[in-house]
Amino acid sequence: MKIQVQQMLSNNDNPVQNQFIIYQNNDIYFQSYKSIIAKIDKNNDLILDSFYWDYSRTTSKYLYSFIERFKGYRPNKKYIYDLIKTKQIKLTDLNK
Repeated sequence: MKIQVQQMLSNNDNPVQNQFIIYQNNDIYFQSYKSIIAKIDKNNDLILDSFYWDYSRTTSKYLYSFIERFKGYRPNKKYIYDLIKTKQIKLTDLNK
């Protein structure tokens, strides 16, 4: 099992404290502080942690950046809620 961790970068290409992208096998994770917030699986499905995905403004800011980078669109909270409602985004406990 190969794992690679990268610190997220700001718009100015500066490292952002406590925000990470993790590559593990064919999955990509977004971690904020000590919690996994999102996962993009080998099928390119976006899965969000049911508790932490909307935890704080900072987490949301970098979650949206993660989604933009790996899914190709820049979401907002309402758009994510709509995608959850239509089951285009799955919710689960990514921190068990």
